[in-house]
Amino acid sequence: MSDEPARWSADEALEQLYAAHWRELVRLAVLLLRDVGAAEEVVQDAFVAVHGRWDRIRDPARALAYLRQSVVNRARSALRHRAVVQRHLAAAPPPATAAPADERSLVADRRAAVLDAMRALPERQREVLALRHYLDLSEAEIADALGISRGAVKSHASRGSARLRELLASYLEESS
Repeated sequence: MSDEPARWSADEALEQLYAAHWRELVRLAVLLLRDVGAAEEVVQDAFVAVHGRWDRIRDPARALAYLRQSVVNRARSALRHRAVVQRHLAAAPPPATAAPADERSLVADRRAAVLDAMRALPERQREVLALRHYLDLSEAEIADALGISRGAVKSHASRGSARLRELLASYLEESS
């Protein structure tokens, strides 16, 4: 192989340039981009571009200067792209918080625990709590539906709620 770059093929010339100047060009790109991975990519792209245009380079001795300029230009483009992406992300609304993957399972477990606790209540307490919390009826409407006094509704609701808290205490401690 001759030492005269004008006679080298694109492969030979780039092989020589790569071996001699790759680290220097990556350092330049790192200084511009502050990102080693992006810097290596910019330098690699510059080498590929020079290889593709080797037959159009008028002065092969200036190939290193062409490579440096290509690295600088590609780094500028990468920085502009990065700025656009950051502006876009800053302007975009934050992503919606996704439900945990196991939420369905937790909801099903909680529902089963509540239903089991409700089944353990005396019938009248279960009826009062179901009408109050599931159908959202008032004390008067519950009293009318069950044919009992409002005082009895209050008493059953209070005792049923207290018992429900006792029955669900262990479930609540486990899920905390």
